[in-house]
Amino acid sequence: MTSPDPIALLETLYAAVVADVLDTLGHRQQTLSADIHALTPTQKVCGRVFTARAVSVDTIPAEPYKLEMAAIDTMRKGDVLVVDAGHNKQCSFWGELLSTACLAKGVRGIVMSTCTRDLWRLREMPFPVFGIGCTPADSKGRIDVVEFGRPIILDGVATKNGDYIIGDEDGVVIIPTEIAPETMRLAAEKASGENTVRDELAAGVSVAEVFRKHGIL
Repeated sequence: MTSPDPIALLETLYAAVVADVLDTLGHRQQTLSADIHALTPTQKVCGRVFTARAVSVDTIPAEPYKLEMAAIDTMRKGDVLVVDAGHNKQCSFWGELLSTACLAKGVRGIVMSTCTRDLWRLREMPFPVFGIGCTPADSKGRIDVVEFGRPIILDGVATKNGDYIIGDEDGVVIIPTEIAPETMRLAAEKASGENTVRDELAAGVSVAEVFRKHGIL
């Protein structure tokens, strides 16, 4: 029997139910900070993690954007670029042209602890950009990628290539690859249970009784 496609399954889930399941499994530090949120009208992102780390610089590198471009060129269909940039608000790391390149490759979005620009165009594109803000200032000479494809820690959450990520209006959750199948299975079960709970609450059943029956709230 063919195993379900993890990304297709993630598409049916939402961040909160995944976070709840991870809590139950003992992984209570998998949610990024509330500062990282959707900056585009496309507010759902999910896929495989592809990591990068960027640092602040005060001079223009000899080869600006070199590793940023290399990271994008290395990514595969189904990846989400996840960037630890130290919550840098001094410049924009991302924009329309990089989103265009990623769309062409089947990359599913970017989640970063820094800013974007070109929102006037990004709003028209089916590419989710999650970050901490926007500014017109270019990243050249202000922030630069120093490595990609290696484990990072973003907002206290450790992640690596091949983990899974899901983000929506509520925020962003990282799923370690080692527990991804179990997490997604349990999240799908919990989402189904929440539908039952919602129906009973809407019918006027007391909150206490519903919780006693289903253990879901």
